[in-house]
This record gives sequence, C-alpha cells and structure tokens, in this order.
Amino acid sequence: MVENLCVCGPKLERVWAGNVGKRRVAVRELYSVRFVECGPKQPVTFESSRPHDLRIEADGVIYAARRLEGAEGSATPLVITASGATTNQHWETTIQLTHQVIHGLSSTLSQVQSAADPQEGMKEIVFRRHSTDGQLERMKRDWVIPPINVPENSRGPFPQELVRIRSDNDKSRSLRYSVTGPGADQPPTSIFIINPISGELSVTKPLDREHIANFHLRAHAVDLNGNQVENPIDIVINVIDMNDNRPEFEHQTWNGTVSEGSKPGTFVMTVTSVDKDDPKTANGMLRYKILSQNPESPSSNMFTINNKTGGIITVAAGLDREKVPQYTLIIQATDMEGNPMYGLSNTATAVIRVTDINDNPPEFTAETFTGEVPENRVNIIVVNLTVTDKDQPNTPAWNAVYKITGGDSTGRFSVPTDPTTNEGLVTVVKPIDYETSRTYVLTVVATNEIALTRGIHSPRQSTATVSIRVTDVNESPYFEPNPKTIKLEEGMSPETTLIIFTANDPDRFMQQSIRYSKLSDPAHWLRIDPNNGRITTTAILDRESSYVKNSLYNATFLATDNGSPPASGTGTLQIFLLDINDNAPRVFPQETEVCEKPEPNAINITALDGDLNPNAGPFVFELTHRPADVRRNWTITRINGDYAQMSLKIGFLERGIYEIPIIITDSGNLPMSNTSYLRVKVCQCDVHGDCTDQQHIIAAGLGTGAIIAILLCIIILLILVLLFVVWMKRRDKERQAKQLLIDPEDDVRDNILKYDEEGGGEEDQLPVIRREGSLAHIHGHVGQAEKS
Repeated sequence: MVENLCVCGPKLERVWAGNVGKRRVAVRELYSVRFVECGPKQPVTFESSRPHDLRIEADGVIYAARRLEGAEGSATPLVITASGATTNQHWETTIQLTHQVIHGLSSTLSQVQSAADPQEGMKEIVFRRHSTDGQLERMKRDWVIPPINVPENSRGPFPQELVRIRSDNDKSRSLRYSVTGPGADQPPTSIFIINPISGELSVTKPLDREHIANFHLRAHAVDLNGNQVENPIDIVINVIDMNDNRPEFEHQTWNGTVSEGSKPGTFVMTVTSVDKDDPKTANGMLRYKILSQNPESPSSNMFTINNKTGGIITVAAGLDREKVPQYTLIIQATDMEGNPMYGLSNTATAVIRVTDINDNPPEFTAETFTGEVPENRVNIIVVNLTVTDKDQPNTPAWNAVYKITGGDSTGRFSVPTDPTTNEGLVTVVKPIDYETSRTYVLTVVATNEIALTRGIHSPRQSTATVSIRVTDVNESPYFEPNPKTIKLEEGMSPETTLIIFTANDPDRFMQQSIRYSKLSDPAHWLRIDPNNGRITTTAILDRESSYVKNSLYNATFLATDNGSPPASGTGTLQIFLLDINDNAPRVFPQETEVCEKPEPNAINITALDGDLNPNAGPFVFELTHRPADVRRNWTITRINGDYAQMSLKIGFLERGIYEIPIIITDSGNLPMSNTSYLRVKVCQCDVHGDCTDQQHIIAAGLGTGAIIAILLCIIILLILVLLFVVWMKRRDKERQAKQLLIDPEDDVRDNILKYDEEGGGEEDQLPVIRREGSLAHIHGHVGQAEKS
C-alpha cells in the first residue's frame, strides 16, 4: 500500500510484488521513489540504509542487490534518505519488508537538520472476522495486500502474475480463492484471474490507464464446502501511467490579433493543448515553445510563449501592419516537461493578424489641382482630389475627410468624400458670378475620420491647392426692381405713355442687344415698344374691371437678348389705379317685401358704388317727383350717410308688385346721381308681419300668371293645328264624293264658265254656294272638336 503523508520529500511511487520468504528470489524491482519538491528546484541524491541488500538508483528505482534468504528481507526496515545539494536539507522515508509480501509504507516526511528522524507508526491492513457473538473483532494480520501498481501497455508475457493471495488457514485445510468486481467477473470481464488453489492473481492483457485508471476487486477465501473462512478483502489495482499519448492541440489553427506599434510585453493570445496521460506525472506535464516565425521581419523573435500556460506575448517593437500584416507561428507542445529526448510532441499553427492604427495620414497625389466651372451652376463637381493612405482601406483610419481652409470666404464650395474611392469632390454649392470673380484658389486639408496616433504628425502632402477657373455664359436679362409698381388714375385715355420698362444684361463683357415683348396682359390695355421698352395704353384703364384686384393690375413682359443661345428674363409691371368718380350709386337691395297694412313696416336700404371713398358715401336718397303717387304713398328717411329707411305713408296698399324710383347721389368731387328702382312686393301678412302669399318676387323671369297664360296659348295652338288637320282630311273626302255625283256635262259647263259676264246668273252663284257649304261643314267639325 502506498500513502503520501507529507508534501515535500521522497515518496513511494510504485510497488512490485516480491516474495522474500524461505525460497530465494531473483533480483527484481521493489519500489520506485519519487522526490516531490516544494521549494525551488534543486538536485537531490538518494541513499539506502542497506546498500548491500537493497540498492536505490539516481532515478529512485529500488533493486535487490543480492539474493535474500529467510527473514533477511524483513528483519530491518529499509530507510531511504534524500539530500538537497544546495540547501543541505534531508528527508527520509521508511519501507518495511514482511515475511510473505512486500509491505511498503510511507513514513512521515519531515525536514531534519541531523541524521536523527523521529519514526512514525506504520500503516497496516487490519482484517476483521466475525466473532461467535456476531460482533466484529480485531484480528492479527493474516494478509498484507497493498495497492498493486501495474504499468499500462505491458508487453507480457500474459497472463502476468501480480501477487499471491493466501490465508494462514490453508495450513489446516484446503481453501479455494476467487476475485470479484469490474475487471474480474464484471465488465470488462476476464482482465484479472486468480488461481483458485495457489491464490496467484494475474493480469491477462495490457492495461490502458486512459481507459480505466484503477480497478477495485474483492478477494474471497472459502473451504471445499464453499464456506467462507476469511472476510473478503478489497484489492486496489492502480494502472501506472506510461507516456503513450502525444499532446493534442484544441485547434490546429489559432487566430489572434495584435495592434501595430504595440510595446513589448503586450499579450496576444493563448494556445492550449491536452495530453491524455496523467497530468500529475511528467507524462502529462506539457511545455510550449515557438518553432518558427514567418515572416522573420523586422526580427525573427517578435513573439515569445509562456512554456507552461501557452500565452503568447510580444517581445520586440516594430509591428507595422503596412509592412507585415500577418505573422504565422509554429507552436510545439511537448510532454515530459518538455524533455526533447523522452517527451512526445505535437505542433499547431498560430496566425497573428496585425490590426491597423491610424499611423499614416492621407497624402495628396499632387500639390496642385485645377478645375473649371461655368458661372451660375450649382451642385456640380469641379475637380476630384486624390489621396493615398497606407492604413487599412475602408476603416476610420483610412477614410479621408476634406476641409477648405482658405480661398472660399463666401462658402461657395464644399468637398464631400466619395465613399468608394476616398476622393475629395470639390463641389459648387452657391452660384458663381463670372463678372464678379473669374478664378478661385482654394486650400484644402485632408485628415482621417479618427485622429492620428500620438506622436505622428501630418506631412506637408496632406495640404493641396485647388485652382478653379470660372467660364462666362450668356445670362438672362433681368428687370430691376421686379415687380415694378406705378400709380395712375383710372380713366386714362388710350395711347398714353405710362413708363419705360427696361431690363439689365448681366453679361457686361458681351456686346448684346435686348428686345421686349408682352407676355401677359389680361385686359389687353398695354403695348410695349420692342426696342426701348416704352409702355403705352391701348384702352381706358378701369379700376372697377374684373382684371383689377385690390386696385392692382399686373402685366408681365419678356426681355430677350441676342446671345448664343439667346437668354430671356421676365418682369412684372404692377399698375396701382387711383380711383375717380366714374360710377353712379345704385340702390341695394333691389327687391323687398312689405305688408299691405304696415304696423309699421319700414324698409332699410343702402347704396352700392363701384368707386372708393371719398367718391362713394355718404349718399343722398330721395324719391322722384313722377309719377305723383310715389311721393303720395311712400316716404324715405335718411338714417346715416350710407343707409336710409323707406316706409308707406298710407294705412293700406293693395297687394301687388310696385317699382319705386329712388334717386341716389354720391359724395364725389363731381357728385354723380343715378335713379334706380326698388321692387317692392306688397303682400298680406300674418300676425308676425311675414308675407303669407304663395307668390314670390322673381328678379329676372316670369310671374305665375304669365306662365299660366303661356300654357293656355300653347294648348290653343295645339287645338288649332288638330282642327286644321281634320279639315284637310274632310275636304279630301268631299272632293272624291263630288266627282262621283256630278253629271259630266255639268262639269264641262262649270269648266267653261266665264267671270267677265255682267250681272251673273244662277250658274255664277253655284260655286259660291258650294264654298259656303264647305265652310259650314268645317265650322261643324270645329264645334265637334271643341266639344271633344
């Protein structure tokens, strides 16, 4: 059994079975002692207390130096001393060899300054058997079975004996031995077998620690009848690790980043690998190192790696993305603590991308740029400014920002950035006048969206000069002011000159002439001379015209030069017409109602005048003298300058419609009078003074009586037409009957009757009688039609 009782010093690592009983044994390995360090690593030497019997090598493996017989192996405990070469410290561990099997135990490891080492009590396996009263009692050591350490991947031969199990009771009777548990009679089965008679426990195949690190078996001893003679005992079999697995990186390719210009000691990334071997032994203790770096610029050792953790850091300055954007490192992981002779290794690739910082300012490709732009054009690109920037494209450290620092005091230009090409687009944002300035010289500075890294300054190439030439174009003539307003009295006679309305040509450096034409003249009152712009009237200007709004009359004229191509401009002439007294007032409203018995029933009236004050109110209202009944029946009273009240003077007026003439005079400098008629309907009223007649006044149209008369006339006309048709049909029938009754001779006689004979006889009267009879017949039909 192996047990670590302290942290520092030598400890028992492995136990191999060896019988040192009555028979001789061959020299074979018993223990392996490994020194566990707590402080700084230092060389350690081992020394055996029985060098003539048991020898220990420098690597801690214990061998039998000679053949041991009888009780020589168990008479004296074996003491192993470890000595530190630099600190002169000593550590000890004790191994006790029993008569039947190797009984190893680790003693207390203490740090001593002299050869004396206080001994601790030994660990031993205590078997318990059932007493007669059913209670467990302490027994002597019948079996001593420490944990069995079996190295993995053993080459055999198999089955390979591990230990012999036996009981003291086999001296008095025959016993049978067996083992149970995983690896024996449970899956995975048949890995361990036991000789039922001799008790030899053997392994049948190589073991794999990475699959199963230890086995827990239970040994049984029974008599031939199957009765248990010993309590079952647990056997622990530890599979001792061998270095049979290479380190495996979690990723074959590792990706990391580091900013350019990073200082030495900057952390980059960590690479890790795993080893299936026991991490508590050197077999699973890994060490990392960098095998190669590509490219080896500016140094072959730009990075280093922590050999235990796998952390990669920078160790040299000079990372420059513009020169080396990426490094490829081959990383090796080796077990056995990196021992190149015994350790197993594996490699992986670490790709380190150098990220960009703004350590390169934009630089113009030329010191001077030139462009040309026509005057009066806006939103037009004059010239493209090109720059170079070594930083990573399409990043804030590469994107250029342009700013005009001189030569554009009026703010007529801007320089936005083309997001695709990173060019500066010099653009006109305000119109440029050739006659004012023919050239512009701008100073443009290029920077990045983010500031340059500290310590880096913009070179002179970050500033450029932009020379822009303005070209002359034919500009449109313009009227000034526009619109132009003049004041005139209305009523001005035709062919009167109003004003000379001319336009200016902004092209001072071009010899051009201007012609004028009328573009809009709603009332056709004006005419313009095409050569000199003189405007004259063609009709009387009337302020009360429907084309005049708020006393203003607008006319638009066109001025066109003879440039190439011709250019034209428009101007508006506003004529403010001053009022004159040229409109007589008229009564308002023109129609009203009044009761036939006013109680009282007055009518309020006013006047409408197309003129403005003082050519309108106050007004004078009066009734005419003719006809005489007007003043006899009506009276008019002035309320104020704009209103008057008219009412009946008599107590009753017959119902009907009356037109009352009223004379209204305005207050103009030369007053104007007008007689207008107020149409008054006199009607029967209810108690509330409202007319109850069904007939209403129609201002323009026919009354109800006139409409009825027209309808009667239409009916009579239709009857007459019907009678005429009936008469025509009757006449045709009589003519046909007459031709059948008259003698042919009579007809001949009638045909030869002469109208020049005097007197006229009986024959002369016959046609008249016939005609009279026909008329009587017609009258009879008319009477029948009327009855029907």
